[in-house]
Amino acid sequence: MALQWFPGHMHKALKEIKESLSQVDILIEVLDARIPYSSENPEIAKIRGDKPCLKILNKFDLADPEITRQWQEELESQRGVFTITTSSNQPADTKQIIPLIREHCAGKDASVKSINAMITGIPNVGKSTLINILADRIIAKTGNEPAVTKSQQRINLGSGIVLYDTPGVLWPKLENPNSIYRLAASGAVKNTAMEFDDVGFFAADYLIKAYPELMTTRYKLDELPETELEFLEAAAKQRGAIMRGGRVNLHKICEVLITELQSGKLGRISLETPKMVAQEKVEMAAAAEKKAADKAKRKQRFKEGSATPDKHDRKEKRNEKREAQSKRMKQGRR
Repeated sequence: MALQWFPGHMHKALKEIKESLSQVDILIEVLDARIPYSSENPEIAKIRGDKPCLKILNKFDLADPEITRQWQEELESQRGVFTITTSSNQPADTKQIIPLIREHCAGKDASVKSINAMITGIPNVGKSTLINILADRIIAKTGNEPAVTKSQQRINLGSGIVLYDTPGVLWPKLENPNSIYRLAASGAVKNTAMEFDDVGFFAADYLIKAYPELMTTRYKLDELPETELEFLEAAAKQRGAIMRGGRVNLHKICEVLITELQSGKLGRISLETPKMVAQEKVEMAAAAEKKAADKAKRKQRFKEGSATPDKHDRKEKRNEKREAQSKRMKQGRR
């Protein structure tokens, strides 16, 4: 699936983040607890340098708690990274962010200068809601759709902390094809920028393997089908997603599945695990290596030009054919 979602304001926001990073003491990245890897901006890791980084696994109430614990261990194994889980229905957890910031910026004298923190995150990850809880007032506009925040702003949280809020951004190139689907399934992109059928089939394939009991319970199935298509057809019959002639409305049932996944109606579900992502990275590296090798071969053949074996052989055959034709013509004249 081709994901077309890097509008102009995201390019501008990413540029502003890079320009402002030198002014901040700590970086806060809000991740979707259901997809910590896929919602983590690779550009941030490249530019943050030695600055401490708080990774907030938000929407924890929607994610599988055991898999979230695994992700916290994985993320905290990185230099300078610490984590916390939050959700919009547990504001007390969000309030713990302030003391964590102070703890990891303890070397800065707050009586002389404020602690500058920058908060980033993908679209629709719940960043604005977190900011409003931290500020104890409505500062950032919220909405259950991507790209609500459009420009960078500074917010005084009190306690000597100034927060740089940035618009939700994706990045220009998504290397992992599975991440594209996970971002779409979690609601990080607008409905108009994705194809429900593609995302629905991807989600169904994963869910019937990772959470079979939740799927049979939610869609009231006697037994779980083996394939994603069979599952979607069975779920469609249970939900009345049937068109004239008794044909299954796959688009409708895919839309139902994605909507219920995003709202948490399916249960607490994580769409990726550290083990799964580690394997995907190995496969991506192998694919990249093969692509580079193929490119090098093409480049070498281009440099060699007509001296390449294939071209050389073809040239010899053409010359032999011309010589044979010339010989026949001479014999015909005699």
